[in-house]
Amino acid sequence: MFMGEYNHTMDAKGRLIVPAKFREAGGDKFIVTKGLDSCLFVFTEEKWASVVASIGHMSLTNKDARSFSRFLIGGAGECEVDKQGRILIPGNLRTYAHLEKDVVLVGVGTRVEIWNREAWESASDYEGIEELAEGLEELRF
Repeated sequence: MFMGEYNHTMDAKGRLIVPAKFREAGGDKFIVTKGLDSCLFVFTEEKWASVVASIGHMSLTNKDARSFSRFLIGGAGECEVDKQGRILIPGNLRTYAHLEKDVVLVGVGTRVEIWNREAWESASDYEGIEELAEGLEELRF
């Protein structure tokens, strides 16, 4: 399971250190793809296989399903962790998520999200979170 928030710096080549806790949970290879809200989603190979299988059950005659499949699966890339604990984020994904030097990695259970630091600061403004939580009846703590 992935959890926590980590501020990191990406180098000029697009290499990013994966926090040790994330490497322990995910191994030495991750699938990185375009996420929602202009961030990147990072999955383990096992979870990615499950995501792809779920998408595969959607009808090919459904235009929205085809578009989402192209977005999520077509935009994905395999990223291996190097000896320094880094992954190389492909250029197209760095461009999509507006990743430059300062990034934030956020563990959200079964995936990690990679954010441009400024975008994360805006997205993580939790004003009104109580009202949001009240509307999510399926959350039972």
